[in-house]
Amino acid sequence: MSKRIQNSIAESRYTLPITAIYSIFIWLIAGLVSQQWWIQFGCFVVSALMMMMLNKENMLIRIYSRLVSSAYLVLSCAAVFLFASRSSAIMQMGAAMSLFLLWHSYQDKSSVGWTFYTFLCLGAGSLVLSEVLYYLPIYWLMMAWFIFSLSWRTFFASILGLITPYWFCLPYFALKGEDSFALLINHLSSLLNIVSLPDYSVLNLSEWIFLGILILLMVIGSSHFIANSYKDTIRVREIYYSFIVTAVYSLFLLLIQPQCYDMVIHVLILVVSPMIAHFFALTHSRFTNILFIITLTVILLFTGYNLWISLFHF
Repeated sequence: MSKRIQNSIAESRYTLPITAIYSIFIWLIAGLVSQQWWIQFGCFVVSALMMMMLNKENMLIRIYSRLVSSAYLVLSCAAVFLFASRSSAIMQMGAAMSLFLLWHSYQDKSSVGWTFYTFLCLGAGSLVLSEVLYYLPIYWLMMAWFIFSLSWRTFFASILGLITPYWFCLPYFALKGEDSFALLINHLSSLLNIVSLPDYSVLNLSEWIFLGILILLMVIGSSHFIANSYKDTIRVREIYYSFIVTAVYSLFLLLIQPQCYDMVIHVLILVVSPMIAHFFALTHSRFTNILFIITLTVILLFTGYNLWISLFHF
């Protein structure tokens, strides 16, 4: 019996190279050269490499499949409206690097080095987007409940890694004659700007649709994983459970802080991609095959719609 389309794509060695070419094509059409989005594109490439390495080193899917990084590429390219944001691109790169580094300290309460580098990435991301610090509780929660690496030593290593980028930047501003302390206060003050009545009108139609797509994929992927998690190793279970918790926290953060959409949606792409890749790579029914085709079609059509909007500025 021949393989279904979803399994042929999930297990093919050509899936990732084809998806990579597709991603470059989308960026070029959207305006990579004309808009000079080289920094954003570079961050996108590094983030994709981090997802690929995260999958490879932790065997997120128990068969040979590059669907995790391919799903990340396809979902990221669907959000054409995020391409222009340099700050959110840098933030996503920092988040992808930190997730990759964080799992090197699995079950090691003395892993101060990996912990330091993990939070160094978060600290660097917070330099360009202070709201990144909203995710600190989730990282410490992952260290305590899923990675089993939280101790006083690793906690202080995380604080040290977090503030290190500021140690390098603040003296630079001081040498330029600027009030570095005032700059720091102004930069971090946005963390306290929590509105009592969130204004959801700041989100446009494309942003709402993409959020809906990610939520649907998250529900499908997380439900399947929870029901079948006993088939995976303990390490992989902990990784996916941490992804699920991060996704739920991200949605809660978006609920109370819709102005953080760009940041939250980048994090959701990072954690939802492995969930839906796990689902499509390890299911084989006729229903899931049809669902795969529909999902891929919807995402491609949505990508085309966003390209059309961005090119003609409707």
